[in-house]
Amino acid sequence: MPVPAHEKKRKNIIFVADVSISDVIGGAERVLYEQATRLAAKGHHVHIITRKTSVHQSCRGEIDGVIEWRYEASPARQLQFIRQTMRGCRRLFEKLHEIYSFDVINFHQPFSAYAVSRSHACMPVKKIYTCHSLSFEEFISRRGTPVGVRQYLSNWLNVSIRKYIERKALQISDIVIVLSDYTRRKLIETHSLSPEMIRVIPGGVDLDKFRPTTDKNADRKCLGLPQDRILLLTVRNLVPRMGLENLLRAFKNVRDSEPKTFLVIGGQGPLLGSLQILCQKLGIEKDVLYAGFVPEAQLPRYYGASDFFILPTIELEGFGLITLEALASGIPVLGTPVGGTLEILNRFDSKYLFRDTSPAAMAELITHYCRLVQEKPEEWKKMSPLCRKFVEDYYSWDVNIELLEALL
Repeated sequence: MPVPAHEKKRKNIIFVADVSISDVIGGAERVLYEQATRLAAKGHHVHIITRKTSVHQSCRGEIDGVIEWRYEASPARQLQFIRQTMRGCRRLFEKLHEIYSFDVINFHQPFSAYAVSRSHACMPVKKIYTCHSLSFEEFISRRGTPVGVRQYLSNWLNVSIRKYIERKALQISDIVIVLSDYTRRKLIETHSLSPEMIRVIPGGVDLDKFRPTTDKNADRKCLGLPQDRILLLTVRNLVPRMGLENLLRAFKNVRDSEPKTFLVIGGQGPLLGSLQILCQKLGIEKDVLYAGFVPEAQLPRYYGASDFFILPTIELEGFGLITLEALASGIPVLGTPVGGTLEILNRFDSKYLFRDTSPAAMAELITHYCRLVQEKPEEWKKMSPLCRKFVEDYYSWDVNIELLEALL
């Protein structure tokens, strides 16, 4: 009996990742969740392989039409973790492939990808690698400058292993997807990939979840934020590459010239204590609120309460889904000219880019827009629909999935 035309289009797809869609806490998880669940909604049979972590109750879960399979790997010891990943992930893939006979493998991070790539069973299957960022660069950024010979050697070994694993996983793939031209250039320079095998498919945003607020004051009241201040918002992991120290120093100058400004910092991370101390030294602690980790369900309200969003990143901004969320919420974004932010804001309007990552550059532009909010509020309000339309035109998940499905 011939297979119906609509059945022929359905694919058995396996996403291979180092993160889980059961707990969407960052950009990597968000991209994986949106792509996997939206492809499943289109009728494809979608599975995910990832590591089992403390948030998982079992080695299998079904999330919005996607089956997520998890292998055991303890991160306590680096070499043991790598061995368990290589063995556990490969064996799980081989077991599932025997049952489901996958048409396409979509790698999303290097460790699990490399494990599957070492299996002979994956050789005839078409392979796509979605590169969010370079793994070894993220590691260097998180660890900072090594202190002492032992730490230096440990860092060198970690970086070398990560670079090797990532390169091998990339090279075995048929197509590599990146979210920005910034990452495309990095892959060509660092891993010597052929430009012809790389496709740029920008990230997207949920246009139903993130939309302009109908009552800014109500949002502020709900969150316990001041009603009569110009509210600046940033939501970042509290780690060095995010440039939050520069933002605080910039905000000191902004607050001195525009006393009605108020800064909200959402997120958690190892820099919390040092950032709070810096606030005290600068004398701005009463005008800065550390909101802690902001659950996904609360993000729209924070955007709605704000006058604009600040993105102070100093390095490795591969794309920046949060930039799209703020713009979709009708909130202008002031960002540093780094990575994907440069591409998004140049496409929107370059006047929202800081001239560089320094506190002085940030303070100058933030002060300019704070004065605009106060002196020309009607002109400022006109920006909201422009922000929204820009994202609708270029960065919906529908566009992202359409391009990805075409590759599949």
